[in-house]
Amino acid sequence: MPDGAGGVPVEIACDESGSDGENLTGGNTDVFAHASVRIPVESAAASVREVRNRIRSPAEEYKAGHLLREKHRAVLEWLLAPAGPLHGRARVQLTEKAFLVVDRVVGLLLDDPGAAVVLFRAGRPAFGDAGWREFLRAANRLLRARNDGAPEGPVDEFFGLAERLLRAHAGTEAARVLARLVAARPRADTYRGGLLERPALIPVLNPLLPAIVRTAADWSGDGRLVYLVHDRQNMLTPERIAWIEETARPAGAGLAGMRLVAARDDPRVQLADFLAGIARKIASDELNGRGDARLTALLRPYTGDAALWGDARSRAAIWPAAEGAEPSPEINSRV
Repeated sequence: MPDGAGGVPVEIACDESGSDGENLTGGNTDVFAHASVRIPVESAAASVREVRNRIRSPAEEYKAGHLLREKHRAVLEWLLAPAGPLHGRARVQLTEKAFLVVDRVVGLLLDDPGAAVVLFRAGRPAFGDAGWREFLRAANRLLRARNDGAPEGPVDEFFGLAERLLRAHAGTEAARVLARLVAARPRADTYRGGLLERPALIPVLNPLLPAIVRTAADWSGDGRLVYLVHDRQNMLTPERIAWIEETARPAGAGLAGMRLVAARDDPRVQLADFLAGIARKIASDELNGRGDARLTALLRPYTGDAALWGDARSRAAIWPAAEGAEPSPEINSRV
């Protein structure tokens, strides 16, 4: 019987990197990473001590940035390598933020994941870099729970832009999806109206909450019961933790519960913090055409199934086994 099956839950320690809340198109990062590790506390503490001994920085708390410095490249490779402390005992969920925006706006208006992939891959070539960035910003503003200015402003902005792009680029694959989006404007009006009446408990653009559900499901194979130990986050209120636990069950996760800790107080969470920051940087470099082939290869064993990632070239590099397959939507966070 696997550990955690029908008995004491296995503890999984988690942390994230790249969280900008709902600002997915104007934040500091283009990739979100959520890492998890299954390592005994004593082993994790020994690994953190080893990282400190190898790097020898006077910093009180080490972060991924220490490992990502070129002078510490050997330590970074040791941490990720098959003989290192994380291999086979850690996983990471990666989300391409721009694709998350497109997936969510198409999901809101059409409920058609395939259309999201088409629009994402055809949009930039059709609209140009500036037009595509403008579209992503407008979609982000339409979906975000916070309201700036007039209530109808985000709806008017998004559909006004969509109609202009539709006229300017008629006949393209991207325009065909846009035409369907424009026809679905009543759904957007209903969505924004609902936000005015009741603030969203689970913002549709926040990647953290569905990533936690996915993490619980990933570690719950063979009937294993898991308990998540997560770095403290303002987003993780008691109400949202309750949503995670309720959502995890139908998603196939044997989630026994969840508690929040300070990363510096739990060496397992420190290792998850290292992995999340490292994975985000490696994946972002690959996404932007400056990937390091050695580091990307070292990251692959941790990424599992391809998640919410639309860019075809970098997706094939990070998840080579998924080449030719389309991105899989994450847990739907619209409530």
